[in-house]
Formats: sequence, C-alpha cells, structure tokens
Amino acid sequence: MYAFDYHRPSSVRQAANMLKSNGEAKLLAGGQTLIPTLKQRLAAPEVLIDLNGVEGLDVIELKGRTLHVGAMARHADVANSEVVKEAIPALAALAEGIGDPHVRHCGTIGGSVANNDPAADYPAALLALGATIHTNERKIGADEFFTGMFETALEDGEIITKITFPVPRRAAYSKFPNPASRYALVGVFVSKRGSEIRVAVTGAGADGVFRLPGFEDALSKRFAAKSLDGLTVDADDLNGDIHASAEYRAHLIGVMAKRAVAAA
Repeated sequence: MYAFDYHRPSSVRQAANMLKSNGEAKLLAGGQTLIPTLKQRLAAPEVLIDLNGVEGLDVIELKGRTLHVGAMARHADVANSEVVKEAIPALAALAEGIGDPHVRHCGTIGGSVANNDPAADYPAALLALGATIHTNERKIGADEFFTGMFETALEDGEIITKITFPVPRRAAYSKFPNPASRYALVGVFVSKRGSEIRVAVTGAGADGVFRLPGFEDALSKRFAAKSLDGLTVDADDLNGDIHASAEYRAHLIGVMAKRAVAAA
C-alpha cells in the first residue's frame, strides 16, 4: 500500500465534508474491492474515509410496501434479515449467494452498488425491482444510476445512505456463478409488480447491468417461462473473456431468465 491519511467520521455530514475537501479521498465501506486494490498499489488515495463509524447506516426496515436497506448493511445482514425474507425473499436469496462467508460478513450493499462491478449481483436486483438509491444529496432511480462499467451517476461528495425497494408481487434471481469467485458469469433478476415486468441482467453486458425489453414484453402477455421460448440476445453487445464467450453468455441469459421466471 501507499501511505494515506485515515479518518473515521461519526456522521454522514462529517464524511461528506471530508470527501469534498479532499479531492483524492476514497470511501471505505466493506472494503472487499478497495482493500485488495490498495494492497496491489492499483490505487493511491491521499485520504481514506471509513464509514464504519457512522451509526444508523445499516438499518433494515419495512415501511408500508417499501423495503428500506441501509447502505452499510452487510450482505449477510440482508441474507439473514427476516424483514427482507418476508418482503422480498429473492433479494435475501441473492445476498446469500454472494462470494463466501468472509465476503458476505464484510461487504456492504452500498459499497457494491457504488462500485458497480459488471459481474456484481445487487445491480441486477436494483434495476429489476425499480429501486431508488438515496444519497446525502438526492434520490436516484436505478434506471438512471448505473451509467456504465464501474460507473454510476454519483457526483463528487455524494454518499449512498440507503436503498429503497418497492415490494413486488413476484421476484426471483437466477445466477450462473464463476466457481472460484462466485461472481456472476450471467445473473438474471425478474420481477412483477402490478402490470410492470422488469428483467435485468448482470455479468454479461459490455457496459454492465442492463434490462431486456423484449423479454419484458413477452412476459407482460403471460408470465411464464414458456413465454421466452424463441427469444434470443445479440452477442455483439455482450462481454467475452477467459471465463465465457459472448455467445455462451447470450445463451446463458435465456436459460437463467427462464429459471428465474419459473422460480418467481
């Protein structure tokens, strides 16, 4: 690691002020991406701002038909929360399938969403569930939040404080994981709320998470796995690497989408 100044603020306002006054500062939540990056000297922030001292950022609660999940809630918290299991069991199941026990007990939902790794699980859930990302400055809909690979709509000085999810009538997530990292080679999250159908894909897009309008239209006519028969995804816009070709990922999207619909 390179040398840096370490700060542990006790409030979001204090953290935001530190972030704005230090242009090269980085926020530390669960550290599952940042710490390895620092250890490999791939990042050299002058200031590290640790959010683990800020109280109240890990609260999970249901208010009416909206699930509120604090940004510092660990993956294990989401997976084991009776509130989440009751409101959106698909979200709890997704969290339970992230990484290994160490990652699940350290990593946070806010950190994962802010990092927007193209193979992360949460972005698919947020996009498919029509979630809202709350920061210290504003609210951002999931459709506007994810702007590209490792890129989001967050501006300088913004800190995610919580994420709110409308409770769907049906939802499910199906993932084909990398056997070593447990990241998604392809993950598909499907939800139905009222007449709205949303289908989001992670792990396959060259620009990160994305929706499948053609699949959504087919499912809006009849919400059944058979409705997706014959539908395909163009491999030209998908990611290909040593783990899977773009064509293989295109095939997996159809398979995972049918599994998710059947589970929902």
